[in-house]
Amino acid sequence: MDEVAKTPQIPSGKRLVRAAQYLRMSKEHQTYSIDNQKDAIRNYAEIMGYDIVTTYEDAGRSGLNLGGRPGLQRMLADVESGRAEFETVVIYDVSRWGRFQNINESAAYEYRCQMAGVRIEFLRRAIRK
Repeated sequence: MDEVAKTPQIPSGKRLVRAAQYLRMSKEHQTYSIDNQKDAIRNYAEIMGYDIVTTYEDAGRSGLNLGGRPGLQRMLADVESGRAEFETVVIYDVSRWGRFQNINESAAYEYRCQMAGVRIEFLRRAIRK
């Protein structure tokens, strides 16, 4: 049996995509709380036909650098080692991915995932203030 035939089907007949979600907030009671991000990603996943199979989370973590963000570090390690059991990572918006001082750093992490065959997908591209 081929891979597509073994994959669960969604009502529209499209193949269900296995996805992970990455969640980050820098402080408690932040507008884009972890729960708010989960809700938005869950709604988006239902529309897109994504099955969220893994969650990586950095609650109360600064987005300025990779250090001190074990969730993002674990996600990158899983993706690059081939342990990832998903093909897409959904993130609420680019500011949740990080507020890196060097824009190339953000792009480098996204590129590393792409080279390992995992897409990074943002619900919203604009940075919210």
